[in-house]
Amino acid sequence: MVVSSVFKLTLFLIITSCATSYGDTAITTTCTAIHHQNSPISKCNYVKTNAGCQPKGYINYLQIFYCNFSQFPQLGFILLLLWLVVLFYILSNTASEYFCPAVEHLSKTLNLSPAIAGTTLLPLGNGSTDVFSSIIAFTASSDGGDIGLNSVLGGAIFISTVVVGVISLLITYHRKIVIIDRPNFIRDVVFLLLTLSNLLVIIIIGKITLWASLLFVSTYIIYILLVSYMHFNTMKKHKTILDIPEDDQNITAPLLDSIDEEKAIQPPEKPVHHEEQVLHEPKTCIATFLYVINLPIYLPRRLTIPVVTKERWSKPFLVISVALAPLMVILIWNTQEKLLGLKSSLVVYFVVGSIGIALATCTFAFTSSTTPPQKCLLFWYAIGFLMSVTWTYLTADELVSLLESLGNIIGISPSIIGLTILAWGNSIGDLTANVAMAMYGGADGTQIAMSGCYAGPLFNVLVGLGFSFVFVSWSSYPVSFVIPEDPNLCETIGFLMIGLLWALVILPKKGMRLDHTLGGGLLVIYLCFLCIKLWRALGLLGACCDNLLG
Repeated sequence: MVVSSVFKLTLFLIITSCATSYGDTAITTTCTAIHHQNSPISKCNYVKTNAGCQPKGYINYLQIFYCNFSQFPQLGFILLLLWLVVLFYILSNTASEYFCPAVEHLSKTLNLSPAIAGTTLLPLGNGSTDVFSSIIAFTASSDGGDIGLNSVLGGAIFISTVVVGVISLLITYHRKIVIIDRPNFIRDVVFLLLTLSNLLVIIIIGKITLWASLLFVSTYIIYILLVSYMHFNTMKKHKTILDIPEDDQNITAPLLDSIDEEKAIQPPEKPVHHEEQVLHEPKTCIATFLYVINLPIYLPRRLTIPVVTKERWSKPFLVISVALAPLMVILIWNTQEKLLGLKSSLVVYFVVGSIGIALATCTFAFTSSTTPPQKCLLFWYAIGFLMSVTWTYLTADELVSLLESLGNIIGISPSIIGLTILAWGNSIGDLTANVAMAMYGGADGTQIAMSGCYAGPLFNVLVGLGFSFVFVSWSSYPVSFVIPEDPNLCETIGFLMIGLLWALVILPKKGMRLDHTLGGGLLVIYLCFLCIKLWRALGLLGACCDNLLG
């Protein structure tokens, strides 16, 4: 599913790149000519017959707008915007209700520190699409290297500026005091700066050999070893501190008792008046109405994502989700890839369905109806993590398809769509997961999210671009692979480094506290980067420079 989703995104980027490079000669591969049609009937026929208007997701939004709502375009546009809001809600809700608890419980089960969880689990979940997209972009087309580089670097600057900026501003808005771990933060930022410097050298040289690409990928192994060393060293120090004499423990006991007593003091309960009971009835009606509306959104995820927490424990839901999860994965893969025939599909569905039924039978037989399972927790949390990632990127893929269709309806050029809408859509998973982890992930959630904001781009650059370099240099061995010439790559790396240096300077000065200075500055840096890119795409930057020089 992830490979298929990224392949479609990469294919569209290739189409838009060709359209930008060759002008009107490539316009037939896109859907931009829809605005040249004069009548609603001709627009509907154009959408149905032109391959560039086919949906990248499951729903053909252009056909709905131009065919089903041709007489009421305003109503069609409003419905698409409402569906856009629903997709954003599904993304954020999936991250907060399923993804974040799965990451938190996985890290606790594996005894991972927040830093290690943020540098392993979050990049693995959020960066899989970027890695596949980069590899496919490098290997699928002759000019795909340029697309792969831009997609990875564009996502890296979005995550390290916008996502970190939004987290910082939200923390400040909610008046939370969050102290980021200094050694882990400095390690991640410095490692990312060194990686970008190496990538900049590769781009300036213009070519890379197989051994150089292998060395570039192995940098991530060094990074993980350093993270593990720092983690175990910290755990060793904490263990030494905890191993104190009993007399010292007795000294600290009264202080702990006093703190517990303060926490135990609760304000007196307010008496419930008759007026409050009367006002409670309309609130109940509103809650019931919202529950009915939310049920079609809630039920499919609840029936396919296993949840084994005490707060949300339900044995029937667990049994059904274990049975349906494999079927959902194979159904998504088969409907998007379309590689299997009818007979092969039936065989695969039968085998996968049998596996799901067997797992559901074992779950029903060996789990209690009152308490969640206490054994094989790693298996349950891993399945919940994988299915939440599946739902996140399935929704993000549909969201990207809707955003692309809205861009065609509004009349935005393909180059700007690829620069803004698809870049943002590809990073929506990172934005929702990291922000939700920071706000709802408990005491260590912000630390995990911040680690993921820098470890994620590092993972994408070293693993995504690294393996891409390995594959293309292997195919051209012993000749070096020539890096596509693109002066804008150096500009993107420059802005990315500016954002990292801003965080590296501001955060230690603020005592490692997230505040509006850090967040606002990062958002301003990304806004300047985006404005320059848009001005260049629209041809305004060159005109301004000519006027200044003239």
